[in-house]
Amino acid sequence: MPAFTPLPPTHEAQPEQKLPTLHDFFHPGGLLAKSSLAFEHRPGQYLMAKTIEQCFADRRHLIVEAGTGTGKTLAYLLPALRRAREQKQRIIISTGTKNLQEQLYFKDIPFLETILGPLKVCYMKGRANYLCKQKLYALRDNPILHGLEEIDQFHHILTWEKTTATGDRAEVDTLPEHSPLWHKLDARSEVCLGQSCPNWEPCYITGMRRKALESDIVIVNHHLFFADLSIKQQAAGAPDAGILPEAAAVIFDEAHELEDVASQYFGIALSNARFDELARDTESMLRAKGVSTFAIESAAATIKERAKLFFSSLPAGPSHLGRLEFTDRADFLEARGDAYLGASNALQRLEGELERLREVEEASGLRKRAADIRNHMKFLLESDDPNTVFWIERRATSGLRNAARGTTTNLSSRPEAQRSGDVVERSASPALPQNQAFSTHLQATPIDVSTLLAETLFTHYPSVILTSATLTVAGPDGTPGFAHIVKRLGVPFAKELVVPSHFDYAKQALLYLPQNMPPPRHPDFLPQAAEKIRRVLEITKGRAFCLFTSHAQMRELHDRLLSQLPFPLLMQGSAPRHVLLQQFRETPNAVLFGTSSFWQGVDVAGEQLSCVIIDKLPFAVPSDPIMKARTDAITAAGGNAFNDLQVPQAVISLKQGFGRLIRSLTDRGVLVLLDPRIRTTRYGATFLDSLPAYRRTDDITEVEKFFA
Repeated sequence: MPAFTPLPPTHEAQPEQKLPTLHDFFHPGGLLAKSSLAFEHRPGQYLMAKTIEQCFADRRHLIVEAGTGTGKTLAYLLPALRRAREQKQRIIISTGTKNLQEQLYFKDIPFLETILGPLKVCYMKGRANYLCKQKLYALRDNPILHGLEEIDQFHHILTWEKTTATGDRAEVDTLPEHSPLWHKLDARSEVCLGQSCPNWEPCYITGMRRKALESDIVIVNHHLFFADLSIKQQAAGAPDAGILPEAAAVIFDEAHELEDVASQYFGIALSNARFDELARDTESMLRAKGVSTFAIESAAATIKERAKLFFSSLPAGPSHLGRLEFTDRADFLEARGDAYLGASNALQRLEGELERLREVEEASGLRKRAADIRNHMKFLLESDDPNTVFWIERRATSGLRNAARGTTTNLSSRPEAQRSGDVVERSASPALPQNQAFSTHLQATPIDVSTLLAETLFTHYPSVILTSATLTVAGPDGTPGFAHIVKRLGVPFAKELVVPSHFDYAKQALLYLPQNMPPPRHPDFLPQAAEKIRRVLEITKGRAFCLFTSHAQMRELHDRLLSQLPFPLLMQGSAPRHVLLQQFRETPNAVLFGTSSFWQGVDVAGEQLSCVIIDKLPFAVPSDPIMKARTDAITAAGGNAFNDLQVPQAVISLKQGFGRLIRSLTDRGVLVLLDPRIRTTRYGATFLDSLPAYRRTDDITEVEKFFA
């Protein structure tokens, strides 16, 4: 295990006061009890904090399921701060979402500072969130802008750059979320000149790195952490690779998401956008330097043309959008190899032209980008790596437009956020609707990330803490355990801890499992589901989330109930997610119909959310390329893919969905599952045994009494 380098001493550093012990902080009558926080002693919170502190001392990994209401954020923050300050060992905290990342930095840390005094903590996002001064000045001197709106945004950013201390685009309220201008100005690594850049010292990324090196705690999100880990793996440990500093330990909050995020960043994604961005950046950067040539601009134009031909030649599935396993790559190369070679040769031609500009700093970065794209394309089309699944995805270029068209997307086959951007294409294939706006992505994803994580994560860091409210799955004896997460992530020799929720689920929540529901595939399921939902919502007076495993079923039930209920019915796709949540919080008796993005990471406390209704057990679509490859691999190894993978994943998703309901000690509400398989199948017991101790009923009058 590599030795850890202590934190560098800060200039003119003042002696720091010793932080309180966990007992002095958490026990009744302690510092936390005397703070502004509404305090109630939570034995589970104190136990979790003590266990984390011991694992730091023992250089040991830990998996801890901390039920909702445990107060797990403080339970890991204080041991991390104590370890960092006393042992001079930096600790990274990684969260599943930017929202939780911001809550830690802007809410929890300032609260702790009111008790503990100043803390050395920093907050890091991915490079694409920050402004690149070099790009900004180059565009200012040689503006290539499109339309009055983009010109107006550019002048606004120019003014903002003079005053911002961070360069974080979140400070620019007027900039649209998917602004094409920002993509020309962000600090992504592939166009970074590094220390040869004339703006290296005042660079926002340089400043962020410097602050991280001076911090005890660095707060990131999973996407940044694994993007950085992947870069360091590819760079074979080069000292300047990545942006995250060395650390003695990592704490992953919302650790149930790690397999999906790690799979994304240890894989390869290639879309037409990467070719177009390379061509665009080559033209704009070299023109700004006054060194562009006709040969280079011709090569850049050829790249765009050949890339369009290549992506339009890729196989299309029976559905015009969605995922398709790319199993016939050899046949494709034989039939359409000219399109592949045309794109590859165009990249190689640009590399050769850029090689002539040896004295131009920007040229080397552009040449490397061209080589990277060419190598990625070669891997995607020619690799025979047995631990990789190759697939194609076509996506509507707008989520709202996608919803309006009625495209069906399953909860568990939702597209991961990709590092490459989207580009509007128009269908040229008879299998795809004409004039359909979509983007095509060629993907390679590891089938099993456990070995990769064992080698790059668990071996590198002396202590890795994995925590979430949903990590355990009931075993054959009915006892919840960590076997699934340990196997999927390759966690070696970890200590395990289950901290029960601080909430009294038996009193605060009622789980209603309606009688006589037909199986989900039965033609009577939808009309009966609509009737059950209508009846429950009348009792709860709205105030509910209705969560679905597919967009099609969500829309169908929303449309059926729209004229039958007097409550405001909000539906995913009608507005951005954060807008819908705000509308739900502010609209009395509202009902929100949603799919995957509302199953987790959503927090609505109080009576406004008094009911969560779920249509079906959230199994992944078996035909999804990644799921199919993983189930095939488990079957080939002699395992039972349904019991070993599909059921545990669905259990964790169901726990996440139900977890939206009870968010505080005063919350009360009803949970409804319309899928009868939870009671009629053998595997249904695994779901019931894995859930918290909700009181259960199959009698609608019990729901009425609960709200009486």
